[in-house]
Amino acid sequence: MQTVNSVLRFIRRQPIWRWVGLVVVAGLAGVLIWTSGTKATAKALTFATRRGPLEISVLEGGSLQALESQELKCEVRVGYQGTKILKIVEEGYLITEEDVKTNKVLIELDSSELQKQIVQQEIQYQTALATLIDAQQNYEIQVGQNVSDVKAAEQKVRFARMDFDKFLGDTVTASIIQKVGLDKLIATLSTNDVEQTVNAAAAKATAESLPKIGGKTHPAGQINAGGQPGQAQAVELIEQRAGDVVPYPANAEGAVGSIAPNATFEAAASARDGALGTARPAVPEAPTAPAQPPRRLLIDFLQYAKIEALGDGEAKQKLRKFEDDLQVAKKELGQSASMLDGTKRLAEKGFVTRTELQREELAFENSRLKVQTAETAQDLYLKYDFVKSAEESLSKFDDAVREFDKARRVAISKLAQAKARLKSAEGQHDIQLRQRNDLNEQLEKCMIRATKPGLVVYGGNREEMYGGEERVREGAAVRERQVLITIPDMRQMSVNVKIHESYIKKIKKGQKARITVDAFPDTILRGEVTKVGVLPDSQNRWLNPDMKVYVTTVAIQDTEEWIKPGMSAKVEILVNRLEDCTYVPLQAVSPEAEKQVCYVARGGSVEKREVQIGEFNDEFIQIKSGVSEGEQVLLRRPTATGPGTGDKKPRPAEPQKGESTPTAAASQSVKS
Repeated sequence: MQTVNSVLRFIRRQPIWRWVGLVVVAGLAGVLIWTSGTKATAKALTFATRRGPLEISVLEGGSLQALESQELKCEVRVGYQGTKILKIVEEGYLITEEDVKTNKVLIELDSSELQKQIVQQEIQYQTALATLIDAQQNYEIQVGQNVSDVKAAEQKVRFARMDFDKFLGDTVTASIIQKVGLDKLIATLSTNDVEQTVNAAAAKATAESLPKIGGKTHPAGQINAGGQPGQAQAVELIEQRAGDVVPYPANAEGAVGSIAPNATFEAAASARDGALGTARPAVPEAPTAPAQPPRRLLIDFLQYAKIEALGDGEAKQKLRKFEDDLQVAKKELGQSASMLDGTKRLAEKGFVTRTELQREELAFENSRLKVQTAETAQDLYLKYDFVKSAEESLSKFDDAVREFDKARRVAISKLAQAKARLKSAEGQHDIQLRQRNDLNEQLEKCMIRATKPGLVVYGGNREEMYGGEERVREGAAVRERQVLITIPDMRQMSVNVKIHESYIKKIKKGQKARITVDAFPDTILRGEVTKVGVLPDSQNRWLNPDMKVYVTTVAIQDTEEWIKPGMSAKVEILVNRLEDCTYVPLQAVSPEAEKQVCYVARGGSVEKREVQIGEFNDEFIQIKSGVSEGEQVLLRRPTATGPGTGDKKPRPAEPQKGESTPTAAASQSVKS
């Protein structure tokens, strides 16, 4: 309290002029502060907030190209070095219907290496052709040789059977052959149908029935003596059917069994060899369980050593002769015995001399010896010669059957080899022919001709070459499948634009667009979005990995004669239209602390306001709340804050990670 009283007494003691000076200084200071804030506000760029319709659009630049075009590519298969362009029409050349009719050459590629390859390939082709002709002739020769060999072997079998029948008679031989199982094997070998060569139809014939022998008729195709056999097939089928049934003797008593349907001729032959007691060379096969050796089937020919048991043959004839000789000798012996008895009685009475008696005794002895000789000859024949001749005839017949089987198998083997050589020659010929035709086609593809009228444009639809490819020109090396010329369809043009990832979600197929060509800025063309890229542009991904753009195609709906491929154009895609809204320029909105703010000029001061934004285009952004129509907003953040802002120093915007603001998106779009 004493301090306050002291201050009041001090003020009362001061003179009046001091008080007047203090008031003047304070007023001047206020005027200066006010004037500086007003000047700072006046110098800042402002925009009056508007209200009305706002078109939401995306503006991008691109180049014109045909919506559909024909691409002429290098279709010549070349290595990593490529092939060179010898001649090419100038870019911009207009292909006419006359050029299409005359097959005008648009591009000529270097074909010198191909021509060398064609010469070498022609030599290889002619060699393969000669080899094929030789293989065909050898195959036909082998077919004829097989026919001859098989027929000769078949004839030997027939003759051996005739000899066998001639000795024992057809009825006996038929029974013996059935016992050993040769009849079914011969029938199978003789009647098995064979498909062989291109002349197979000529080699096939129907079986003929054999004539009657000994009052019996033999089956067609069975080999018999005394007549011609049925006409058998000459050559075996190379790939034999596995389902043939081949009978064979199953036991020592001669009963005939059958092999399973999957048996082969080897099984039947082995069974036959076992019946005859002969060994057959084993054919190398996959290792199997050891088989039991075939039991020997003995044929007792003595049981046929009877006239009534034999058929009409040499053996029966000889037995009859031996029997006749024996009967004659016995009759002569009986007669000699009677004569000797009579002579003895006469000699006792003295009617004959001793000499005559001795003569009769000698005659009787001769007759007795003749009987013994006849009996011995008959016994020797039946015991040795008959059995030997019978077994020899059967063995010769069996050997003939073996040779017949061997001839068929050799024919199969040789025909298979000839066919394999023919197939190999045909395959080699086909390969060489395809390679020759392919090289000729490649030579034709070195000349790229006009097939469609239109304008010649070098290269593909890319804006620039990349990946180390040379520019299309004479002397340039090109790779396989590289686009050399593009012939666009001028009736339907389009613009390819690259949409930034912040806008791509707004772009939809079917949206309308306004197109302005840089060469004709006063003409606005109508367009429509026909294709929206699904993935980011791969080329831009390599050039600028941080910026993702999507290639979008906008078809031009208007037709103008001055539209040419490659022209630069701007495309404004109409995304939405807000009929009544408040909007300000994009740069008037600034992000700050996860909020969007605007700086509003109020007299000599600047007020920072938080706003709620909506949709935006490349120029303006919708303000849903925070700023009213007519209010002046700063187009950039103030560098210094005047009275009433509440902040001494503004901070720069710090958007969240992964968040894209309208201002940032607009700046990136301008850069792209």
